[in-house]
Amino acid sequence: MATTNTEPLQTVQLDGLVVLKIIKHCRESYPNDVTGQLLGLDDQGTLEVTNCFPFPSDGDEDASAQYQLDMMRCLRAVNVDNNTVGWYRSAHLGNFVDLSLIETQYSYQNSLSAQSVVLIHDVSKSAAQGNLSLRAFRLTEVFMKAYEAKKFTTESLAQAKLSFSNIFEELPVQIHNSHYVTMMLHNIEMPKLDSDRLRSLSTFASTQKTQTELEEARPLAPNFDVLDLELDPFMQKNLQYLLDCADVQQQEQNNYQYWQRSVAREQTKMQAWLAKRKQENAQRIEKGQKPLPEDEVNTLFKLPAEPSRLDSMILSAQMHNFTKQINQFAGPSLARLYSIQELQK
Repeated sequence: MATTNTEPLQTVQLDGLVVLKIIKHCRESYPNDVTGQLLGLDDQGTLEVTNCFPFPSDGDEDASAQYQLDMMRCLRAVNVDNNTVGWYRSAHLGNFVDLSLIETQYSYQNSLSAQSVVLIHDVSKSAAQGNLSLRAFRLTEVFMKAYEAKKFTTESLAQAKLSFSNIFEELPVQIHNSHYVTMMLHNIEMPKLDSDRLRSLSTFASTQKTQTELEEARPLAPNFDVLDLELDPFMQKNLQYLLDCADVQQQEQNNYQYWQRSVAREQTKMQAWLAKRKQENAQRIEKGQKPLPEDEVNTLFKLPAEPSRLDSMILSAQMHNFTKQINQFAGPSLARLYSIQELQK
């Protein structure tokens, strides 16, 4: 069992190089999902992630485990942070909440450290919205206890006050760069023009034409692709995934209702058997005979076990994630459409 830290985890701090490595690995393997290891240190409520490396995608678990050991050994040899603090995974349009994610994250928090996190990088969402989608999650203590007991019945979930909304705990993500990297970024942001193209070397704002040239020469100039009015790809895929989850959720609901009907049938048989046994005992007592035991009903009739509600919870969490994405994307998109409508008047 992993040891728990006395100070709760408040935020996840990523080095800029770690973010670039995760983005590069996920984009190169898109649309296939990939995973990797996070290395760093937990310091006073802040999980500092200073390095990472990808996992092999060949599907061989033994080879993957040996690869991880070899990488940790090599990092330790060159005096690089090799303390495991979690893992990362790529996603497509927010479709990442599944049983595999929960099992892996439970293994990390239970075996390695209770402060372990999973980073989710959504490549499609980042490209569609123009913003980096990088989120940090970990399993809540309530869900960890329920998953350890392997009991996800309606009664146990109600007692633990567990629902789809508190399976994961999302942590804020901060990106940290060293002073040298920050200085380099500022140098990249500076405009690059020949001196003979300027009227005066003391200012860059000589003419409007020169100012336009300066803006175009900036390597980190704003990207106006986010003003695109196209809505179909992102919205259509999210709605399609949402409908697929709804269909599977309906199947889970049908299975639960079938279990309820089976329990009702068995209970009806048990009540009929008990009524008949009580009638027989009343007749035996009138004849002076010893009554027959009534607890045999528990051995003659067995109530079917309640199916696990874990799959239904995971589907509800995934559907909630899809609806949040649609809501987040629809707001700015409608604002752009209304703005264009007003400009065309």
